[in-house]
Amino acid sequence: MNRLMCFTAVEFPDDPNVAGIKYWYACKFDTAEVGDVVVAPLGRHNHLQAGVIREVRWADDFDAPYPVHLIKNIKELIKAKEEL
Repeated sequence: MNRLMCFTAVEFPDDPNVAGIKYWYACKFDTAEVGDVVVAPLGRHNHLQAGVIREVRWADDFDAPYPVHLIKNIKELIKAKEEL
C-alpha cells in the first residue's frame, strides 16, 4: 500500500520580509487544515517561526509540490479555534 504524504503551503503574515509568500512544508500531522497555525523553520538559518496554513495537499513524494529532498518539516501544529 502506498501512503500519501501531507504537504502544507504556509504563509508567515507577521514577517514583513516574507508576507504574502507561501512556502511548502512536509507535515506529519494528519489533522492539519487550512487556517491552522504551525511552527516551522524559515530561511537559511531555519529559525522557527509561526505561520498559517493556506493550502493542504496530499500526494506521493514524486508528485510533491516542491522537491522532497529540499522540503522542510512542520515542527508543531496549533489547531485553529472553532467559531461558536
